Amino acid sequence: MNGEGTRTTADGPDATAARAGGFADPAQGTGLRIVHAHGECVTVTEPGTGVELFRYVYRPEAAFEAPKPYLHPIRTLSGDVVTDYRPNDHRWHKGLQMTASHLSGQNLWGGNTYVHGEGYLPLPERVGSMAHVAFDELAAHDGGLVLQERLTWHPYTGELWAEETRRIEVRDVDPAAGTWALVWSVQVANRRDEPLRFGSPTTHGRELAGYTGLFWRGPRGFRGGRILAPDAEGPGLMGEQAPWLAYGAEHDGTDGHATLVFEHAPENGHEGDGLNHPAHWFVRNEPFAAVAPSPAFFDELELAPGDTLSRRYRIVVAAAAWERTDITGYLRDHPW
Repeated sequence: MNGEGTRTTADGPDATAARAGGFADPAQGTGLRIVHAHGECVTVTEPGTGVELFRYVYRPEAAFEAPKPYLHPIRTLSGDVVTDYRPNDHRWHKGLQMTASHLSGQNLWGGNTYVHGEGYLPLPERVGSMAHVAFDELAAHDGGLVLQERLTWHPYTGELWAEETRRIEVRDVDPAAGTWALVWSVQVANRRDEPLRFGSPTTHGRELAGYTGLFWRGPRGFRGGRILAPDAEGPGLMGEQAPWLAYGAEHDGTDGHATLVFEHAPENGHEGDGLNHPAHWFVRNEPFAAVAPSPAFFDELELAPGDTLSRRYRIVVAAAAWERTDITGYLRDHPW
């Protein structure tokens, strides 16, 4: 990237980004504020409250943790952090990130690899990475934000296995209501001359460990949090299907609660399978808080050479303890 180690800023509806990731003619305005430390991270702040909503970190980190971009910290509009980073139980858990725990024999999740009959083993030769290539768009406008990025996916040996286009949008920032929404979209194109097989520990023999794909790790204070779906409640939702799932908890250190709502876009589904919501939820509140709409919980998902896997999710961040009626009301009033 151009200008590594430098910082650029932009505000308001006219702020745009050059293809190399730097800003072209930053403009003053009243929208979200973006600070880009080139080669490191992008920070997004809501200027009215002064709250840093999130930091998108794309610099490479430890090889055994499967380097990949991630969002941390993510905050409510009250300023409370709702993600964790490198917890001592899983150093490769970093905020909100796109992962692939089992990908054609490789581990783009990080850490030890699950091997049926042997458990989790340190196999660094199976740990791959996702690498930042460039930002094609980085702009604040209409009270929101668009970050569009190109990435490449690699096994440990470094070959090109996939090319990804990632789009992260901030929408519906409402300081009075204490809510804002993040939309995370991915398109992953298989660049191998053989299929890419997306799996999970469950597809490899471990019961109810179907984690892969987009993954959120909550802070330690969120242990024991409340898990809600449209028609059910509790950690027993592990492996179930639903269009949305919410996780609510009370903060450590400050008074107050937060609720995160994870929602599938209406079109989610592997091309040709005819399913609106093929994913199964990986969710737990003990021994830590975690949510993932896994696309390969029970069964592998095979992506043919040249084909593209598309997924789109919305994460609503609310500075409150929401009930089911609050969630359904918000989703009804804020359609896709």
